[in-house]
Amino acid sequence: MAEMISSAATGVLGSVIDKLAAMLTDKYNLARDVKQGIESLQDELRTMEAMLLMLEDKDDDQIDPLAKDWRSKVRELSYEIEDCIDRFVLNHSHGDGGSTANFVHKAIQMVKTLFKDRGIAEEIRRLKRLVSEQSERGKCYYDINQCLLASSSQPVPLDPRAPALFQEARDLVGIDAPREEIISLLRCEDKEHKVVSIYGIGGQGKTTLAMEVYHKITEAAFDSRAFVSVSQTPDMKKLLRDMLSQISKSHFDQSQMLETVEQLIRTVKECLKDKRYFILIDDIWSVSAWELVRSALPVNDNGSIIITTTRIEAVAKSCCTGIAAQMYQAKPLSHEDSQRLFFKRLFLSGDDCHPDLRKVSDDILKKCCGLPLAIISIAGLLANRSKAVEVWVNVLRSIAVVVDKDSPIDKMKRILLLSYVDLPHHLKSCLLYLSVFPEDYPIDCRQLILLWVAEGLIPGQDRESMEQLGRSYLNELINRSLVQPTKVGGHGATVKQCRVHDVILEFIVSKAVEDNFVTIWNGNGFSKNYSLNKIRRLSIQKDISSRAEEIAKTIKNGAQIRSINIFGSNSVLVTKHATEFLNRQVLRVLNIEVEYCEVGECSLGNVKSLGQLKYLRIHGHASVGKLPQDIEKLQHLETLDVRWQCLEKLPASIIQLQKLVRLHVDRSVRLPDGIGSLQALEELTWIDLGIQSVKFIQGLSDLTNLRILEIDLKEACISTLSRLFGHLRELRVWGSEPDATCSFMASCVPTPTPLQMLLLDTHNLNRVGPQISSLVNLTRLCIFVRGEAGKEGINILASLPMLLSLTVGLFNDLNCIVYARHAISRQGFQRLVKFHFRCCLRDVALEFEPGAMPKLQRLKLELMARCQFKFGEGGLVLGLQNLAGLKHLAIDINCSAAVADEVEALEDDIRGAAAVHPNRPILQIQRFLRMAQGCSRRPSDHAIVEA
Repeated sequence: MAEMISSAATGVLGSVIDKLAAMLTDKYNLARDVKQGIESLQDELRTMEAMLLMLEDKDDDQIDPLAKDWRSKVRELSYEIEDCIDRFVLNHSHGDGGSTANFVHKAIQMVKTLFKDRGIAEEIRRLKRLVSEQSERGKCYYDINQCLLASSSQPVPLDPRAPALFQEARDLVGIDAPREEIISLLRCEDKEHKVVSIYGIGGQGKTTLAMEVYHKITEAAFDSRAFVSVSQTPDMKKLLRDMLSQISKSHFDQSQMLETVEQLIRTVKECLKDKRYFILIDDIWSVSAWELVRSALPVNDNGSIIITTTRIEAVAKSCCTGIAAQMYQAKPLSHEDSQRLFFKRLFLSGDDCHPDLRKVSDDILKKCCGLPLAIISIAGLLANRSKAVEVWVNVLRSIAVVVDKDSPIDKMKRILLLSYVDLPHHLKSCLLYLSVFPEDYPIDCRQLILLWVAEGLIPGQDRESMEQLGRSYLNELINRSLVQPTKVGGHGATVKQCRVHDVILEFIVSKAVEDNFVTIWNGNGFSKNYSLNKIRRLSIQKDISSRAEEIAKTIKNGAQIRSINIFGSNSVLVTKHATEFLNRQVLRVLNIEVEYCEVGECSLGNVKSLGQLKYLRIHGHASVGKLPQDIEKLQHLETLDVRWQCLEKLPASIIQLQKLVRLHVDRSVRLPDGIGSLQALEELTWIDLGIQSVKFIQGLSDLTNLRILEIDLKEACISTLSRLFGHLRELRVWGSEPDATCSFMASCVPTPTPLQMLLLDTHNLNRVGPQISSLVNLTRLCIFVRGEAGKEGINILASLPMLLSLTVGLFNDLNCIVYARHAISRQGFQRLVKFHFRCCLRDVALEFEPGAMPKLQRLKLELMARCQFKFGEGGLVLGLQNLAGLKHLAIDINCSAAVADEVEALEDDIRGAAAVHPNRPILQIQRFLRMAQGCSRRPSDHAIVEA
């Protein structure tokens, strides 16, 4: 297998060379002259691949314009050759598996194939002529004997210092003084409407600063709070709906029927008109965008607060016009704070830096101009190199060459270019692929890795090892501070969700567009490479309703499009033109994520020709959803993710997809009989067994490769499912029947199992607890109890030796009256890192005894405030000081049926315990649901600052 499958540097030359080798085998029985042409083509392409790799290691300023043009032409030519080869292979993939019942059809098919082969042979000769011409041009530029060594393929673990920079914002250097300054600007005595606009260049930490203020100011002081991001090409419908989702769940649900921005503005304004609200509006790029958002925010005398961030001083001034407002210019870090941030990334502390490195580090930091993003980027670059003076000096020289005489923002971009050029070739491609996602998009890491694999950016043939390698690539990008982790697994070694800083994304987009790696529609029209090149990867990131016909025509005529990603409110494109998406042979990825569809039917029509599609994902809303009845033609499909509202059933032919590994549907979807035919299937979610046929349920037991399963359990299915239990790694069981979960667990345990993650919905924790405790490989457990929990119920689970993450939800049962304090002792839970305890409509309290959960770092509690005085002194939570490893504490207070004294006493107890905890954990408190009528009171102004 070629080491490089698809890359920004070489296009798909690695893949083409491999596929040409496959064509030379006896399977295709090619004529001698065609074989000779292919062999010659291989030789030329290997030479050109080496030359392209050399060019990729040069800064653009070091490359002759003619060489740049040659590079672009060769990359485009590689795609053409691969498309030609794929058509050839598809011509040989027809047939009926050897049946003799269709002799005439087979004979006709063979004649057609021979005719097509002659045409492809001629096309290969044409392509060879083009390759030879480009090869001769390329030899004028570079000595091919200087090709680079391949990068190491050793797995890259996640550097534990990298996510800490982004997760623990409270510990970021230089944040305390500006945060307190902004809070002082927001204090008022006369309930006036206050605005603070933070402005400064990109990469200066404006958003981090604003979010720190947002979290620091006490939640309880405001009726409504929201944080929204505008971005350079704002989708105002999405922004306003996002705001509604945070300030009023009921109005948000109703907003699905609102079609215009004006309607949404009126709805938001109505929700906020009598309320004291706190709104953070991040990343405003224009005065017009601010004026549109401002029109939805009523100016009242309730002491409401607005914080805005922008890179543009004129926009900041506009935000501060006509009301009590202040502009705040974000300041660069001092040299001392820059040092602290720099050393935090590279060493455990600044004291660990060798004295010989301090001088060169000072010179490096001077080039970064106090910009946090620049400092983190350079530190990420150095983190992957040896701590030798000469290595750091070489990096300093490189920085000096690219940043001297530039403005601060130009320096930032040049530093990012330096970090990009330093990347191995395979990482450049994976980084550029992030340009398909919109600004501020929360990227699911597993989804990203699967997209990399489907797009051919990860080398290898074994699917599982390719996914592991993809995880290693992502870790390396995080270690280099080019990708920010936003959600990390309980053990701290796996990032679940990430994002790209908007300054880095701007840089990535510019490179991806320049290399014709991605073509983007972002609200201002197509990116500048649209008219100059063929579209290879298309990303539609903003609403294109007014030009849906034009986009649909582009897709229809784009026979060379390899991937289509659609985001935003693009219901017109999806509902009216989806039939065009699957009608192309070279498409590898179709990823549709439409958040707010207007009512309409969405049908993908038919698969008119066999294709290369590996990844098909559709998330959205439509009155009717339909997959192609002839979906069996997609024989390369590995991921089918259609958690798609209103999709009623899957076509029967889906059981012929022999390479399907992942099948994800909404629980209301009916699946066809014969599921056991999908022998490659490893993931199946979310299946309601109550609406499936008996044959389907029986077929489940044949899926011996199944590793991940999510089901709605029924008592009648238990015997079938218990046969799968010994293979599963992740199992999620939702059960509405009171005894189904207990019976299921009894039938499976104590069978030895590799199960690592378990979700159970049960009515009796005491009955299933002992069975769960025998699952010795379990690292994550989520259990929802709707009945008997028992005073010691949680500690039944304490003996699980590998458990890292535990979620326990206690829900009300009309037949079960609960009044208990659960005491967690020092026995058990020895490795637990995350604990989430949810108490819904039950009178339950917690106590952590000395030595309990010794490694716990993150604790989240959802508590009923009405119970605060029922448990005596200390209220609902005792012993927080006994959690020796605690770093993060989040409290969600359910105010239902509570009075103000109960809510405030609970908050005071939690704040007091956090304040005296030796670790000073990060504390977040929020209320939900309303207190008993007439019992709420507005806190005084000085109380808005968290103690």
